[in-house]
Amino acid sequence: MFKLITSDQNNVKNDVLSGFTVALALVPEAVAFAFVAGVEPMVGLYAAFMMGLLTSIFGGRPGMISGATGATAVVMVALVAGHGVQYLFACVVLTGVIQILAGVLKLGKFIRLVPHPVMLGFVNGLAIVIFLAQLGQFQVKDASGVMVWMQGEMMVTMAGLIVATMMIMHFLPKITTAVPSGLVAILAITLAVVGLDLEARTVIDFVRDMLPAEEAATATLKGALPSFAIPNVPMTLETLTIIFPYAIVIAAIGLIESLLTLSLIDEITGTRGRGNRECIGQGIANTTNGFFGAMGGCAMIGQSMININSGGRGRLSGITAALVLLAFILFGAKFLEMIPLAALVGIMFMVVLGTFEWSSFRVIRKIPFADAFVIVLVSGVTVAYDLAVAVVVGVIVSALVFAWKHAQYILVDTYIDEKGQKIYDLRGPIFFGSVTNFKALFDVDGDPEDVVIEFKRSRVSDHSGLEAIQALAEKYAAQGKRLHLRHLSPDCAQLLSKAGSLCDLEVNEEEDPQYRVATDLLA
Repeated sequence: MFKLITSDQNNVKNDVLSGFTVALALVPEAVAFAFVAGVEPMVGLYAAFMMGLLTSIFGGRPGMISGATGATAVVMVALVAGHGVQYLFACVVLTGVIQILAGVLKLGKFIRLVPHPVMLGFVNGLAIVIFLAQLGQFQVKDASGVMVWMQGEMMVTMAGLIVATMMIMHFLPKITTAVPSGLVAILAITLAVVGLDLEARTVIDFVRDMLPAEEAATATLKGALPSFAIPNVPMTLETLTIIFPYAIVIAAIGLIESLLTLSLIDEITGTRGRGNRECIGQGIANTTNGFFGAMGGCAMIGQSMININSGGRGRLSGITAALVLLAFILFGAKFLEMIPLAALVGIMFMVVLGTFEWSSFRVIRKIPFADAFVIVLVSGVTVAYDLAVAVVVGVIVSALVFAWKHAQYILVDTYIDEKGQKIYDLRGPIFFGSVTNFKALFDVDGDPEDVVIEFKRSRVSDHSGLEAIQALAEKYAAQGKRLHLRHLSPDCAQLLSKAGSLCDLEVNEEEDPQYRVATDLLA
């Protein structure tokens, strides 16, 4: 059922080495997002471990990395501030249940409704968000406890180490791909900082800058195994009313980001993940997080790209990343704490360069204006608000553009047959967007007494289309003329039978099309 390890030894090596790289890159992100959510750093690190492990085992996309994310953290902060961390844990449990239900109900397939321009906007916007998130690493706490930008030698050192990291990641794969370039870069930059005694900020420096002065001196990333505990909240309807709105939003954001990341990795690797299984995997991971004192999360596009670019393709890569992260927390915190931030920032900058669809600049003048507008809109909303809002806005705008375009495609061929009837042979869909053009096709005053509308090459899509036909029948009836309708779906015929003597429905069970009309009247 779960193919965790392949028989290809090269894949095993790539997955393990890639997992090490990802584990190191997970640390600052997990800590930063824990602070965003208003919880302790260890709550974010536990989330990174459990999300990474469980989604790698149960999820639908081998090679994809999950953990604590900013998209979900910004929703959690209000709940933590207003009700406390225990309510967050209860909310994360409910979030997981909702996501499991989404997978069981096979809602993952709806990610196919996301148009390609929205996908491009999502990728570009998220690349910008990842880049902006790294800028916080260039700030330090001054003597008064205020975060200020680096200056002088510290800034020069930081910039130099970042450039060195990016150079290693760019040129090493041209020499050898035996080991992930990101892992080599982290080790090389760490050894350089320690050996040359450079004034460079490390992971533990970042953590201490985020904490109050009285806690910073003793701050450490060393921790114990997470322990099981039912969230300490009242099991009442009031508690449910508090956490349910947050759970719905977090579940939706988590699934949207996870499924879009899944689609991106599918495109990069030329393979296909399973969206519904990923929903269940995300749900299992979040439910477990809530019971083990972690903040939950979803797929992380930055770390997933690091994994894919480092050669990680199988479930073993995510499992390795999670277990290595846990091992560092339990036994090797001091090694984790000494990693220079510059090395991790350099890796994330390379992720930004690799994630951003630079080709969109080249094609933006060649594609329809509406598609270009959607790309820019989704990118902007992703940066200004969040991913879920951006995707929903992009899909709505794309759907409206689609409806508008298809509203123009309602055409008709007219002729008089041997019986003297005027035939209107329709082409194109009849729905809310095209009913105005549909009504304009008919010359009620100038038509003969018998008029036939041929629907063989047309389709009534919704109740607005049915109402348009009904209104047209009434106009012909008012002129003392007879309207005949051919080749309608049985659904349409059943609904239009209420028109009584206003028109004739010519039923041919062998030739009439079979399709459903979007209306509740037959529900």
